[in-house]
Amino acid sequence: MKKLCTLLFCVGIATLCLGQQKSKNTTRPNIILLFADDAGYADFGFQGSKEMITPNLDKLAAEGVRFTQAYVTHPTCGPSRAGLITGKSQYRFGYEENNVPSFMSAVSAFDGAEMGLPIEEKTMGEYLQEVGYATAIYGKWHLGGADRFHPTKRGFDEFYGFRGGARSYFEYTDEPAEPLNKMERGFANFEEHKGYLTDALAENATVFIEKNAKANKPFFAFLSFNAVHTPMDAKPEDMNKFPELEGKRKIVAAMTLALDRATGTIMNKLKELGIEDNTIVIFTNDNGGPSDKNASNNLPLSGIKSTHLEGGIRIPFLMKYPKKIKPNSTYNYPISTFDLLPTFFVAAGGNSKDLIDLDGVDLLPYINGQNTKRPHETLFWKRDARAAIRKGDWKLIRFPDRPAELFHITKDERELNNLASEEPERYKEMYKELFAWETTLERPRWLLKKVYERNDVERMDKFWPAHN
Repeated sequence: MKKLCTLLFCVGIATLCLGQQKSKNTTRPNIILLFADDAGYADFGFQGSKEMITPNLDKLAAEGVRFTQAYVTHPTCGPSRAGLITGKSQYRFGYEENNVPSFMSAVSAFDGAEMGLPIEEKTMGEYLQEVGYATAIYGKWHLGGADRFHPTKRGFDEFYGFRGGARSYFEYTDEPAEPLNKMERGFANFEEHKGYLTDALAENATVFIEKNAKANKPFFAFLSFNAVHTPMDAKPEDMNKFPELEGKRKIVAAMTLALDRATGTIMNKLKELGIEDNTIVIFTNDNGGPSDKNASNNLPLSGIKSTHLEGGIRIPFLMKYPKKIKPNSTYNYPISTFDLLPTFFVAAGGNSKDLIDLDGVDLLPYINGQNTKRPHETLFWKRDARAAIRKGDWKLIRFPDRPAELFHITKDERELNNLASEEPERYKEMYKELFAWETTLERPRWLLKKVYERNDVERMDKFWPAHN
């Protein structure tokens, strides 16, 4: 009898533990990251656009918080993604140069597909796997083409997308010129999508979402869209929605409409499954829009992609977390995309003490007013001789071909009024702090031809009213 009681007690405890684990899974939030590519700062309804049609993203903004001073860690695709996915400044591990340049010539260090996110750097997917999350990425990877850099070896259970940086939005019928831009399901299972790629990515992601929701398993879905990066591909029926627009501006509007439609596909699936109230949804972008390439609009900010002006590094950023974040609110202190990893990990039940050597912070205490300080007093950006530091409300930009300039960003977000001569001590202190930070960094793992640096400086001046 005593043995029977003991057995029943053990069974009861085990059942209770399983029940608690199941309960924990139902209360831990699912996480969805909607990540656009090369979108303009002003190119959404929630950012004030009167041209773009973005009802689903506008609704997301109304249901969550909009960050008015959100920054990327770098103004181009590859390094920006490296900072996002590791929760730290990618400059610290030498990921400084533009993109993994498998398509460019005359690089130093490693070549082609051998360049990528160092395998010793822990990713967002790996952190979330450790706390029991199913993880998947859909779309653009762009963090290394070699097999050892593959998403399924870097913390993602599932992958449907392409390893490279840009590809057609329509199905390839022949081999693409760049092999890394073939669509791949899992690892080395090449399978072209059907229909328009932006739609296909969202549709594939809903299968993952539904599978894990029905299995009562918390999940992280990273929709890494290539929209609205070139090539300028759009569905004719989408372009027909913008009769007043012409040329590339008409095409980018149609591509943005498809991006918004994909957002609606995801949000509708969450509602259908009854899990929208227990899902964190983030929408943001990898860098400023390259207005000279895809007709994106970064106004009122100066600058474009590849520059350290606000138009190159400040991005649209939305976060919805029902019952945790006040709807239709704004957050006005500077944040960075490297804050997403710690924010997700802590929300997922992870111990913040396990977040070692990161630069990002958990944003929720700041958003909710539990911590009234700034998440970051200082932020840095760099590429070769060009660099920038934002300290409080001040920003200093260093150039390779002229003296550095100083701006009071909250009063001059267009960076038109250089205050270097009026604030000589601040100018000197920030310049020295920028250099001191640089001395702590790893050397770049690869370099491009200097002609690309010259091109970026010329593009900066073209899209900076203070210098043209």
